Amino acid sequence: MIFRHGRATARLLVSDWIVMPNASRQKTVAPPQDPMIVVRNRADALYRAALECCRQHDRAAKLSETEEPELEHKHLDALCKMCDKSLVELAEAYSQAAANVIPNRDEEWWHKANTLWHASREYDRRHSGSDKLGKRVSGNHTAIKLGSMQMEYELEASALLALRHAAASYLKTRPGLT
Repeated sequence: MIFRHGRATARLLVSDWIVMPNASRQKTVAPPQDPMIVVRNRADALYRAALECCRQHDRAAKLSETEEPELEHKHLDALCKMCDKSLVELAEAYSQAAANVIPNRDEEWWHKANTLWHASREYDRRHSGSDKLGKRVSGNHTAIKLGSMQMEYELEASALLALRHAAASYLKTRPGLT
């Protein structure tokens, strides 16, 4: 708060002035980054997205066992969808960065990152399949429809577990990653 009871309570220091960019200044162009660093940074981002995706789905699973307010379920579902979308987008970004790069030497993180990418794609595929099936099934459930729905949900859970294992495996190659 700057003013209280008509008196100034905070002062603007000279160092607090904002320097406006000058249009006449030359823009410096950053040197091109090593493609392997770009790929590794994207793999790190994919790891973090996978970790968050797993964490939010774990929270949703624990919440579904309780009878919490509907509003909390609604917001947790939205968080899960956002994490799933983030995972898909970062998997695509990793794919684009890694598409034309060949490591100079056998990098362990490279192999684990590719495994994480595959697990992310498989999770997205399974998750999309069970969502589509869930929307198609109406109130009249036949035993065959329920059986196929159960199979899709189990495959989705298996894909989430594979994603969790791939993320843990990637972390072993990048121990300082947070």
